[in-house]
Amino acid sequence: MKKLVAKGATTLAVLSLSALPVLAQDTAAAAEAPAVSPEVAYIFNTLLFLIGGFLVMFMAAGFAMLEAGLVRSKNVSMQCLKNIALYSVAGLMFWITGYNLMYSGVDGGFIGSFGPYSFDPVGGNALDTGYSTASDWFFQMVFVAATASIVSGTVAERVKLWPFLIFTAILTGILYPISGSWQWGAGWLSEMGFSDFAGSTIVHSVGGWAALAGALILGARTGKYGADGSVHPMPGSSMPLATLGTFILWLGWFGFNGASQLAMGSIGDVTDVSRIFANTNMAAAAGVVVAIILTQVLYKKVDVTMALNGALAGLVSITAEPLAPSVWQAVFIGGVGGAIVVFAVPMLDKLKIDDVVGAIPVHLIAGIWGTLIVPLSNDGASYGTQIVGIAAYGVFTFVASGIVWYVLKLAVGVRVSEEEEAIGLDKVEIGVEAYPEFGTGSQRL
Repeated sequence: MKKLVAKGATTLAVLSLSALPVLAQDTAAAAEAPAVSPEVAYIFNTLLFLIGGFLVMFMAAGFAMLEAGLVRSKNVSMQCLKNIALYSVAGLMFWITGYNLMYSGVDGGFIGSFGPYSFDPVGGNALDTGYSTASDWFFQMVFVAATASIVSGTVAERVKLWPFLIFTAILTGILYPISGSWQWGAGWLSEMGFSDFAGSTIVHSVGGWAALAGALILGARTGKYGADGSVHPMPGSSMPLATLGTFILWLGWFGFNGASQLAMGSIGDVTDVSRIFANTNMAAAAGVVVAIILTQVLYKKVDVTMALNGALAGLVSITAEPLAPSVWQAVFIGGVGGAIVVFAVPMLDKLKIDDVVGAIPVHLIAGIWGTLIVPLSNDGASYGTQIVGIAAYGVFTFVASGIVWYVLKLAVGVRVSEEEEAIGLDKVEIGVEAYPEFGTGSQRL
């Protein structure tokens, strides 16, 4: 049997060598192939938006599972509810006002126009756009939902449901679209030359700044920090769920970054999408490996939550420029993202900023890093312009989010009582426990 396999391999090798000239001719012919028709380009471009969109939509499940695994068992149902609710609220708000604020009539300015978005007519095929406008709306909508999910994890275990959903509506319908228009809507930062390919800052840092504002106004969970500055760990309910969530997010990120090429109607576009996939994967892998090595060196044990967040930080870091870097540059960028998580998580604890799932290090700090390092591989970007963009998004989102959180605090209150927090939000806020067979939340934890 082994001989037959070896003989077959030899024959295959000979055939492959003899075919090299033909393959070379085919490759050359492909490179010189004429452009596809507008109808075919329209179909492939639309398909890219739709496939990328449902991959990013699946990231909503990833965020839900990640958060469900990293919160305590008495708050798991609440996190699941918040994630399906925020996705739905984001979709409605992005239709009512968000899309037009972000993309309609910005013209180098600071804001688009108000009003609901109009989808393609039935049977519509506007070839002048190069893609179905409904597919574009769908792809952009799932991004804004990801931004809200970042906030959900940070403020978990002590925020009230309805104030959180009100904040989500304002973030997804007004704040995110306004700031997003500055770059992706051809606004003032786009005119300046700011570069953020798929949203390290526009999506991830914006979500991180909004989360930071919420964490500061809400305060830490009861018992998280001692009066002497000690940190009391509050382990999550399920590492398998958190790991599943991370893998789902990793998978969805191929749509997040890959479909941000925004075109698949040519050989060059498809090649670029493939390169984006490869760089995205390498950055995430590097983030994991760096986090594992650093936690082993620093703590003598590998922390699985750091490894999971290392993957996500690597993904966030490469998102600002996933096309231009070489493989080694992608590994470097993602690896630094993994290191950021390992050092930033304890830094936040020293500052007594309670971030339940580590979203601020992953999305805010790694997002800043990924945006800042774009000029390393992209000659068209400058460090000065990148810094201006990072600062603009940071100041606007942090201040505006802080105002919204503070108004909600004064108007309706944003935090449950200490007694309700001890019982758990599953019972207090929604009345459905995730794990009822294990007893009541207050007795269990």
